[in-house]
Amino acid sequence: MPQLSTRISTLNEGGSDGWEVFYRARAMAAAGQPVTELTIGEHDIGTDTSILDAIHAAATGGHTGYAMVPGVSGLRKAVADRVTAQSGVPTSPENVLITPGGQAALFAAHMAVLTPGDAALYIDPYYATYPGTIRAASGKAVPVRTEAARAFLPEAQAIAEAARQHKARSLLINTPNNPTGVVYPRATIEEIAQASIDNDLWLISDEVYDTQVWNGEHLGPRALPGMAERTLQIGSMSKSHAMTGSRVGWIVGPETAISRLIDLATATTYGVPGYIQDGALFALQQGPELEEKIAAPFRRRRDLAMKIVAEQNTVTALPADGAMYVMLDIRATGLSGRDFAEALLDEHLIAVMPGESFGRSAAGHIRVALTVEDNRLAEALRTLCAFADAKAHADA
Repeated sequence: MPQLSTRISTLNEGGSDGWEVFYRARAMAAAGQPVTELTIGEHDIGTDTSILDAIHAAATGGHTGYAMVPGVSGLRKAVADRVTAQSGVPTSPENVLITPGGQAALFAAHMAVLTPGDAALYIDPYYATYPGTIRAASGKAVPVRTEAARAFLPEAQAIAEAARQHKARSLLINTPNNPTGVVYPRATIEEIAQASIDNDLWLISDEVYDTQVWNGEHLGPRALPGMAERTLQIGSMSKSHAMTGSRVGWIVGPETAISRLIDLATATTYGVPGYIQDGALFALQQGPELEEKIAAPFRRRRDLAMKIVAEQNTVTALPADGAMYVMLDIRATGLSGRDFAEALLDEHLIAVMPGESFGRSAAGHIRVALTVEDNRLAEALRTLCAFADAKAHADA
């Protein structure tokens, strides 16, 4: 057949997308093995029935034709009002584009700011799709390494050096962070903002976990002086409202950028189904009470996980201040994150994600998703810690 494009042939550099353990765990579960899956950030509850009822009512009521490509006006306004309330930055519907989930928003944002061949920075560790998303937009994906000793917080000097060396056009950040569970403090956000201004970078800020903050507070960089005109903020209904399969996300940014992004949406996704958007609007109208209800199990399980890890000395946990994960340091075992995860799956039918799936900085770590009921999670974590201790002392 004719040759495929370089763009699509090189999305996964080195031929791996980092999800091998997850795929194997799913295959084992499908074959009937009782695997405890602590891999992906999928809620263990379904979308609230009231939201599903709203979607059903909208569909049976006739909102099944083409919806407005930028998003239905009510949802754009609700997102704008939500962002205004969170950030203090006046935001109008014209600053909002509704997208088919946060992932589509990430792709569109990079398409908006990168000319083919431009360098785009992202923080390592990173959500596994980030480098492929940049390459899909014909950008050069450049990781900015961080250190476990600093809770994987990015340093302004490293960002500036990478920006100058590669003549970068953009920087992608994520807080609350997946995979680390770290919430960037104000000082870090201020340093990132200054580095963005000093190096004339577009800042793409992935804030899909903004309702899952256990310690500290979430500060979006768009709220800082001089940042609204150079920030594209990514949001989603997936994590905040347990609507992962509904695929509703958004980009918030300058009106000029959003107008061009609407052109891109017209040529690609052609919008999001109207009845799904009506369900998302209903969900947002329920206010923070529903968001807190959906976040509550993960706050509780985070506390449970930190307590269990603190009871032993082989495995250590990063500060899990947000999101639905804990990142565990298993370097005392002498195993890589990948080898540890593979062995844990084989020997105990517990599936976790290797740190190496999220970049070189997270080598020797694993990410645990807090996505099973409490007792099952506690049992899995205690087994994981005992397994790590046995590996660490195997040659003693």
